[in-house]
Amino acid sequence: MKSPEIRQQFLDFFASKGHAIVPSAPIVVKNDPTLLFTNAGMNQFKDFFLGNQEPTHKRIADTQKCLRVSGKHNDLEEVGVDTYHHTMFEMLGNWSFGDYFKGEAIEWSWELLTKVYGIDPARLYVTVFEGDASENLPASSVALMHWKKWVTEDKIVYGNKKDNFWEMGDTGPCGPCSEIHVDMRSAEEIAKIPGRDLINKDHPQVIEIWNNVFIQYNRKKDGSLEPLPNKHVDTGMGFERLVRVIQNKKSNYDTDVFTGTIEVVEKITNKKYDYSDTKEAVAFRVIADHIRAIAFTIADGQLPANTGAGYVIRRILRRAVRYYYSYLDYKHPLLHQLMSHLAKQFENVFPELIGQLEFVTKVVKEEEEGFLRTLEKGLKRMDDIINTHPKNSTIEGKLVFELFDTFGFPVDLTRLIASENELQVDEHGFEKEMQQQKNRSRAATAIDTGDWIQVNPDKETHFIGYTKTETTSTIIKYRNVKAKGKEAYQWVLAETPFYAESGGQVGDKGSFQFEDGTTIEVTDTKKENNLFIHFTDSLPTHISNSVKATVNVSARKATTLHHSATHLLHAALRNILGKHVAQKGSLVNTEQLRFDFSHFAKMTAEEVSQVETMVNTKIKENIPVVIKEMNKEEAIGLGAMALFGEKYGEKVRVVIMDPAYSIELCGGTHVGHTGEIGQFILKTEASVAAGVRRIEAVVGAAAAKHITEVNEKLHKQIVQLTEACALLALKTSTSFKAPEWNENSSVTVLNDTIASLQSSQKELSKQLESKEALLINELTTQYASQFETINGIAFLGKEITLSSADNLKKLAVALGLTQNNHCIILVAAIDGKAAVALSISESLTAKMQATQFIKEKIAPIIKGGGGGQKTLATAGGQDTSQLNKVIEVVKQSL
Repeated sequence: MKSPEIRQQFLDFFASKGHAIVPSAPIVVKNDPTLLFTNAGMNQFKDFFLGNQEPTHKRIADTQKCLRVSGKHNDLEEVGVDTYHHTMFEMLGNWSFGDYFKGEAIEWSWELLTKVYGIDPARLYVTVFEGDASENLPASSVALMHWKKWVTEDKIVYGNKKDNFWEMGDTGPCGPCSEIHVDMRSAEEIAKIPGRDLINKDHPQVIEIWNNVFIQYNRKKDGSLEPLPNKHVDTGMGFERLVRVIQNKKSNYDTDVFTGTIEVVEKITNKKYDYSDTKEAVAFRVIADHIRAIAFTIADGQLPANTGAGYVIRRILRRAVRYYYSYLDYKHPLLHQLMSHLAKQFENVFPELIGQLEFVTKVVKEEEEGFLRTLEKGLKRMDDIINTHPKNSTIEGKLVFELFDTFGFPVDLTRLIASENELQVDEHGFEKEMQQQKNRSRAATAIDTGDWIQVNPDKETHFIGYTKTETTSTIIKYRNVKAKGKEAYQWVLAETPFYAESGGQVGDKGSFQFEDGTTIEVTDTKKENNLFIHFTDSLPTHISNSVKATVNVSARKATTLHHSATHLLHAALRNILGKHVAQKGSLVNTEQLRFDFSHFAKMTAEEVSQVETMVNTKIKENIPVVIKEMNKEEAIGLGAMALFGEKYGEKVRVVIMDPAYSIELCGGTHVGHTGEIGQFILKTEASVAAGVRRIEAVVGAAAAKHITEVNEKLHKQIVQLTEACALLALKTSTSFKAPEWNENSSVTVLNDTIASLQSSQKELSKQLESKEALLINELTTQYASQFETINGIAFLGKEITLSSADNLKKLAVALGLTQNNHCIILVAAIDGKAAVALSISESLTAKMQATQFIKEKIAPIIKGGGGGQKTLATAGGQDTSQLNKVIEVVKQSL
């Protein structure tokens, strides 16, 4: 049975049991500060468990893309080394929200595994929670009773809290769980050791296949447990493991989930995968696993970056590159070549990748190319380290960590290269540096969130801010939050006019007025799962039952103008650059709009002008902005653009600015007519990532402010350039007349004036360079006869007056051509800084190399740095008082 059929049978089975089949949520998590990625099937249903939102269906089944790179069994450095853990994996799940409970969940899991999939019951074991006296948690007697209907006593294993009590995190919904494990060993192995003795012992052939979690409690901040009003079922079955069992393979990587990818890698690298534990075999498994995490995360909207979730993806990608570079001996970008295969494999279950195939491929290729260059630099750094360490010595932990952190070298690669050069690695020191970095990272991101203090009973909260900016609302609850040494408070209201940060639009600010007249400032509004969270820096003396919530209307208006302009910009980009343009991120606030979009080339000046003109044309047309709510399918049928990586409900909000121009799904606030936006000014266009460009623009009052700032800046440039050109004219004896300018000059006149000044400056600079070249020739002739001989070496040391360090270097080269066996040291004070050039004949480099001498002997004297080649090197520094000492040090060395 092939993997697509196995997946479909799971969904069909639970559909027959009355479950609604829902699509996977994006792997990138939004509106949940506790998660970077979806790491379990239940993540998208947290609000149902917490009681923040009513479920659309009481019974649901799905397959969910998940990503784990830390935690139990999921250290990234182990993925690919074993055969059954992954970064990205599929979690098949069936869910009950206050409907069926333990009996049905247990019966159906057993029926599906043994009847539908035909797994031998003799190879299956089940676990039940044995209870925990320290928390007054009873044993799972109900689960035990139901399991005894299907299995004999010898197939039941009793698990402790660590293995059989599931928790979402330090706080939140939790409960006992009952797992199903399968024994994949041979009959001979089973005869020696019963499978029940290997449950939860990390045996690669005795593995968990299904987990039935029974959500009964809520873990509070103080560690206590309180019963939930409704009991839920949360189950999960790792798809990759299930396929392995049904296809009777010893490794997940031997199933058709991964073998197709491995075959493509074999063709690209001209190597064969041999199913062993060699580094080469591990490399195949690493690539087959990591490419899925990389591809689907980028497709869901998370680009590789240096921080946060983006750093996780970059780290996964670089680990894959390191493996094919080091162990498959493939020195070119490889991962991007796998994209079309992967997209085709998953097009019927996760179509977002094939829908963005060109974009994702481009991003991955550029990331690979960048890291391969970094890897080469890392190898050069490794050479430097080797050259400064005598044989049989130890490379310090700090240096090993530098190779890991800066150049992406895993410690095993550093260890391998070190051993080849008769060196050891200080692994204890490396681990110490790693731990310090982890501690810094935890400290920087640590958030101490208190328990909610209930003011009124929980109920689903509502946003009313599309039509109101002020209301008196019931306070549901509040809590204290500490982060980065600061204390704040979070509030939840029954209904709120405050827009919560979402879709790129920043959250509203404003004020709360309590019943006793106390007013406190609302500094921000965010969405956490389905709760609208209002932030304040203080608490009132008395917490009332209700509060008057007032939005800062002027800030909301300015933000709204920029948001509506973003829609016009998006449509203009697609019209002018092409339909491949898609939004990849945005930020909309009172000051400006920032729009990231997929495009593979810098926009030309003409394209920028066309986009700006088109947006302003649509603004002047004063188009009515029509907003409708409808089913998602109906909206897509209208041509509405949905963003990849966004999770939409059954009902969506559609924003229409001329049906022939712009139709988008959007929950943000918008103007009534486009004419309200005022003037649109495109400030900048630049690259922010592989295949992603960024535009920054302003509208309304922000645009007027920008024009004033530009005029002032241009005026300053006129003055500066006028002074610079006058100075150059004086130096070159050229006549120069400053152009006329007055405060009424238009932006066009100012630009023309600057262009004229720049042209003058360029011409005068050429004249100056020509004079410098003549001066170098004159100095070469002058100093060629001033060399002195020291131990058979022609030596010259001089302090020179020149305009640039580059000219100092040119003079050293020219003087070197006049002598066969020379050492030349030239120094100069240029713009208040020390400059040095050292030239040495090739014949002397066996005993003295310019680069090493500059770095070790000269740069410290002038408090700077330097580099170059073995025959010619330069240095720059802050201390000009030691130039004569530099000459003396070189002379003494001879």
